[in-house]
Amino acid sequence: MKDLVETSTKTLVFALGGLGEVGKNMYCIQHGDSIVIIDSGVMFGDEYLPGVDYILPDYSYLVENNEKVKALVITHGHEDHIGGIPFLLKNINIPCIYAPRLAAAFIRNKLDENKMERKSKIIEINENSNFKVDCFLFSFFNTTHSIPDSMGIIVDTPNGKIVETGDFKVDLTPVGKDIDLLKIAKLGEENVTLLMSESTNIEIPGTTLSEKAVISSIHDIFRNSNSRIIVATFSSNVHRIQQIVEAAVLFKRKILVLGRSMEKNIMLGRQLGYIKCPDSTFISPEIANTLRPDEILIFCTGTQGESMAALSRIASGQHKYVKLMPGDTIILSSSPIPGNTANINKLVNNLSRAGVTVLTNSVLSNLHTSGHAAREELKLILKLIKPQYFMPIHGEYRMLKLHTELAQEVGVKKENTFVLANGDVLCLDKGKVTLANYRIEADDIYIDGHDINGLSTAVIKDRKLLSTDGLVAILISIDSKNNILLTKPSVLSRGFIYIKENGQLITEIENLVSDTLENLFKKEKTTFLQIKNAVKSTVSTFLFHKTRRNPMIIPVIMNKVENGESYNFIKRENRNQKYSRKENKNIEEKIAEN
Repeated sequence: MKDLVETSTKTLVFALGGLGEVGKNMYCIQHGDSIVIIDSGVMFGDEYLPGVDYILPDYSYLVENNEKVKALVITHGHEDHIGGIPFLLKNINIPCIYAPRLAAAFIRNKLDENKMERKSKIIEINENSNFKVDCFLFSFFNTTHSIPDSMGIIVDTPNGKIVETGDFKVDLTPVGKDIDLLKIAKLGEENVTLLMSESTNIEIPGTTLSEKAVISSIHDIFRNSNSRIIVATFSSNVHRIQQIVEAAVLFKRKILVLGRSMEKNIMLGRQLGYIKCPDSTFISPEIANTLRPDEILIFCTGTQGESMAALSRIASGQHKYVKLMPGDTIILSSSPIPGNTANINKLVNNLSRAGVTVLTNSVLSNLHTSGHAAREELKLILKLIKPQYFMPIHGEYRMLKLHTELAQEVGVKKENTFVLANGDVLCLDKGKVTLANYRIEADDIYIDGHDINGLSTAVIKDRKLLSTDGLVAILISIDSKNNILLTKPSVLSRGFIYIKENGQLITEIENLVSDTLENLFKKEKTTFLQIKNAVKSTVSTFLFHKTRRNPMIIPVIMNKVENGESYNFIKRENRNQKYSRKENKNIEEKIAEN
C-alpha cells in the first residue's frame, strides 16, 4: 500500500473512519511526505458485537507511513472525535496535537487515565489560530454544537482550499459562542475547492431546536416538582449540564453527581469555567440522605440504557447510594443512539415499575435537542461556502447520498459530488478533484477492554455464534503413535443443551465420534488437523439434522506422551468439566495396557 499512493504533486484526502457510519471520525490529508489527521474517534460496541467495547479505524496505513504523520487536529471534544487518541498514540508517534481548550483538557485526562507518557505536544487552539504544518496552512471558525469549543477547520493546500465543518448546527440563540457565519460567508469568496460537511441530521427537515428551548422545559419541571429530580444526559453535553446546574441553583437544589464520566466532565467543566456555581452546590451521598426530596437534584449517566451505567443500576435497585422512591421524577435529556432503542425502552419500563415519573423528549416536552444541523442549516452552509466540490462526511450511506443530492439542489454539479467509503481516496490537482483508482486499507478494529491488538472479524463471528447457539466440546484421548482411541469420547456443552436432560443425544454424539475416528485411524497416517476436521464435520451435520441449530464445535485432543508415563490434559477451571474418577481410572487402565 505504501508504494501505491501518488503523493509527489497531488493532495490526497481520505477517511479511515466516519463514512458509512456515525462515529469513529478520522480524516486524513496527504501531500508529498506530509500527512495531517483531522480527529481520531471511536464507536462503541452494541448487542450485535458481543464483548466489544470500542470500534476503531484501522491504523495500518498510518503505521506504515508514520514518518510522514506531522499533526493531529481536533474539531471538538466528543468521543467519536477524540476517543481513539490513546489507541492511536500507542500505534504511531504524532509530534503535535492541536485541539480546542476543552477538547485538549479531555485529551490530557485520557492520556493520564491510560498512564501514557505525553510524547505528543498538545497545543490549544481557538477561532483566531493560524499555523503551518509543512505545506498545509490551518485556520478555524467557531461553530455551535452541544459542547463548548467546537470548530470548523480551513486547510490551505498546494492544490486548493479544503473546509471541514466538524459537528455543528446553526443555533441563533446558543448557550455558548455563536457560529461564525460572517467568517463562513467570507469563505464563499475565497474559492473553496472541497467542502467536507457532516451529514448526521440530513434526514430531519427544517432547523434544529435551540438549546435554550430545552432549558425552558426543564425549568417548568423544576418549578412544579416537590420530589427528587434525577437527570440523565450525555456527560459530554457540557452546555446542557451547565444550564441544569444553573436551574438547580435557581430552584435551591443541591446536586449529587453519579457516574465516573459525569463526575470527570463536570470537574473539568468547572475547572475551565464552563460550569459556574458555588462549591456548596455539589454534595456527597451522605449529605443527600439528610435533605428533603425537593432539595435534591441527581445527575447521572445511562441515557442509552447501558447496563453498568448509574441510571440502570438505580432502576434495578443495585446502586450503592440511591434507591428509587415513589414520586421521583426522572428526566431523560437525550435522544436514542441508533440500535439502543430496545435498551432504553427496557430502562424506562424498569423505572416506571418503581412508581416514578419518567419524562422523555417528545412533541409535548422539549427535553433534548440535537447538536447537529438539520436540512435547512446544511443547505445554508453549502450556499454560503459555495464549494466547487463536495464530500459529505459523518453519516451512514443513505445520509451521505441525501447530502450530495442537497448539494446539487443548491448549485454543486452532480459530477463534483462524491459519496465515498472509508479508504476511498480523492486527488486534488491544481483545483480539480477526482476519485483515485486505488484504496487504502480501512477495516474496523474491534477492541475488547484496552487491548490495542484488536479482534478479527472471525472472533466476532465466533462470539455471535456462541451467543445464539452455544458450544459443544468433544474431549478425545488418543495414542497418535499407534492410531487408537484410549477411551470413549466425552461431550461437554455450554449454551446449547442441558446435558442431564439430553443423555440420549450425548450418547449418540459419543458413539458417532468413536465410529468416525475408528474409521479415520484405519489410515496409515492421521494428523491432528484431520481428526479435528472429521469431528467438526460429522458432529455439526448430525446436530443440525437433530436440532436445526449450529453450535460451535470444539474438538479437544489429548495425546499420550511418548514416554508412556502420562497424558497431556487440558486444565478446566469449572468443576463440572473435570473428568470423573471413573473416567480417569479408565484412562489409567488404557495407559497400563499400552
